Amino acid sequence: KPYLTVLVDGEYQGGISRLAFEKPIIMTSKEFPHLASNHFKLANSFNKIPFEVEYKEFILGAKDTILPDANGDEYIKLVEQTTGQRREHYLKAGEVQNISNILFAFNKQTAGAININKTGDNYTFNAPFEGNYMRMADKFQGGVAKDSVQPLMFRSLYNMAGAMFVLPEPAIKGKQVYRSNGDFKTKEESALVVTVKSGGQEKEVTLLGGKGQTGMPVAIKLGNLDFTLMYGSKTYELPFKVQLNDFIGNRYPGMEGQAAGFSSFESKVTILDEEKKDKIDYHIYMNNVLDYRGFRFFQSGFDEDEKGTKLSVSHDFWGTWISYMGYFLLYIGLMAILFDKNTRFKDLERKLDKIKDKKKAMAAVVMLLVAFTGYSQDDHAHATNKKPSEGEIETMLERTKVSPEHAARFGKLIVQDGGRMMPMNTMASEILRKLCKKDTFNGMNAEQAFISMSLLQEAWVDVPVIALARGNDSIRKVAGLPLDAKYAAMSDFFDTKGNYKLAAVLEEGAHKREMNKFDTDFKLLNEQIVLLNLTLSGQMFNVLPIPGDKGNKWVSYAQIMGDSIKGMDTIRNIIPYYWESVAGALKNKDYSTADKLLDGLEKYQRTYGAKVLPPDAKVKAEISYNKMHIFERLYQFYALFGILMLAFVIVNIFNTKKWVGTTVKVFHVIIGILFGLHTLGLVMRWYISGHAPWSDAYESMIYVAWATMFFTLIFSRKSALTVSSGTFVASMILMIAHWNWMDPAIANLQPVLDSYWLMIHVAVIVA
Repeated sequence: KPYLTVLVDGEYQGGISRLAFEKPIIMTSKEFPHLASNHFKLANSFNKIPFEVEYKEFILGAKDTILPDANGDEYIKLVEQTTGQRREHYLKAGEVQNISNILFAFNKQTAGAININKTGDNYTFNAPFEGNYMRMADKFQGGVAKDSVQPLMFRSLYNMAGAMFVLPEPAIKGKQVYRSNGDFKTKEESALVVTVKSGGQEKEVTLLGGKGQTGMPVAIKLGNLDFTLMYGSKTYELPFKVQLNDFIGNRYPGMEGQAAGFSSFESKVTILDEEKKDKIDYHIYMNNVLDYRGFRFFQSGFDEDEKGTKLSVSHDFWGTWISYMGYFLLYIGLMAILFDKNTRFKDLERKLDKIKDKKKAMAAVVMLLVAFTGYSQDDHAHATNKKPSEGEIETMLERTKVSPEHAARFGKLIVQDGGRMMPMNTMASEILRKLCKKDTFNGMNAEQAFISMSLLQEAWVDVPVIALARGNDSIRKVAGLPLDAKYAAMSDFFDTKGNYKLAAVLEEGAHKREMNKFDTDFKLLNEQIVLLNLTLSGQMFNVLPIPGDKGNKWVSYAQIMGDSIKGMDTIRNIIPYYWESVAGALKNKDYSTADKLLDGLEKYQRTYGAKVLPPDAKVKAEISYNKMHIFERLYQFYALFGILMLAFVIVNIFNTKKWVGTTVKVFHVIIGILFGLHTLGLVMRWYISGHAPWSDAYESMIYVAWATMFFTLIFSRKSALTVSSGTFVASMILMIAHWNWMDPAIANLQPVLDSYWLMIHVAVIVA
């Protein structure tokens, strides 16, 4: 909770005394008269001298900017990206600023600082470090000598002492003001503007701070009183000390140096309690909480240098137990619903026993449902017709289509992507699915398409493989394509001068507070183009482990050539040799050389990448899972047999012949077998990913469908109608799961989700 803290210092009874008071305040970025207002006024007195602190303005996510003013101070803009995030700063003439632990001074020569000086219209630069810069306009690169005065290069990227920064424009005169960034989820400081009045004087004060942030104190003097004001959360002192002994961050393979690459992070601490004479060692990590003297410490984050840890602290005994009691009552209530005779559930069960009395009305409703479903499926089928490829494209692709046997052999090769180790079969399938929204393209499976892309990079630039968003004519207009075009080539998005046609639209969308469907479509299209470019340039083919790399990083041939990685001279040429051998095999139909090179590559992986290489059983399971398309096919079979069973159940209401009842039972058994396959698919996904298969949107949907079928079959004794209708509902859930906006790819688990308790909690509540 943020507080406004006011400290008043002045003379009292011959000495200097202080009056301190604070007010908890919750600010809103939008005010509504008489309903939600930020306004407040604090009135008090010190030694009979009255004063007031009154609200004037609240600026959410305050971003400082300069309003041009010929009579204002001089500022120069600096943009830095030292921590990986773009930040803008304004250096005021005559002042020194600490930015990411580096001192910057503007027109104030300071030892140990990066000094920027202006004399007339000339700007000079000198730094206590060596470095370099790159001029953005023409990519010219130059060096920065230590303690040497040299001309300042505007719009050039400087790199020194671990800092990267740009000075985009000359200094301007103006007044520094704050503007809201408009993001209610912002983690940036907000600004509270108040007016302080005392002794006939008043002054406006801007306080930076907010929830979870320590306010920056601002001192002013009015008459005989000195005021210090702060806006932010209070700092509490624990009755004991917590000493960090070690912070451990475990990363996924190949994710060294990337902020999103952690599989887990944990803290080894010691409680030092002088009052209780305790010294206790403890291990804190995600979902493993330290409880001590009513305080609960949670692992919440870590410092950017990975040397410090961040712990959330809670001190709420009753709140914790009330939450646990709430969960307990929830579970009791869920169980009671199933067995108590006075619940709605039992009432529905009694009504099912009387269903035959209302069979005609029910039959009419079901027939309407079947008719609507048939119309919807027919409409969906017409909407997914695919545009045929051009004959010249077909001929080119056919010439680079390797044999299915060699493609399958290639699909077993292990590749690293985003910290996950997977067979090339998975990688190729994910790439093709993201590009064209299909598992095959022009008669080629995913591995064949990937090999073709690697052999004919330049030709694939003109292949219409990128699926376009339906209903967005703007994309087609920007690319210069017919409005009914369903696919586009990468070359369609570049003009004759090589300019990227989407650049202006993407730039405009990036500055919007909230992206609409139009902006999202362009963003996803850009991701497809980037993915295709990475694939054609060979940067997705990370099959070469770096010997002795502590992060177990694997790289591609393109990375080896670009970064000159040491220790890989003997193996780097195996990739071009392999592609050459495949090209030769396409002519003479002899894949023996290509197969041997794959054998050699696998041997290299087992030698230098054994720590992260998945076992053969898991690789085979993943390839089988990819080829089975269990959930994508299940919704079709669920829908088919669910509707058929529904029809025969209705017939059985009017016609009680034995063969009709037997058919219903056969469908019941078939649906049970389909549920078994559904369960098998979940088990396989769990085994392959290493975590419970309800950790993202897609997995949640297939799990909800499984839970629907599970309870459908459990309660099938009372009514066959339950089975048929429940199966149809499960089919609809699975169908939605396979719409384009859900990604079925298996991904690494975020550290916060890696918990058995969370897994059980989600499984029970959702089911």
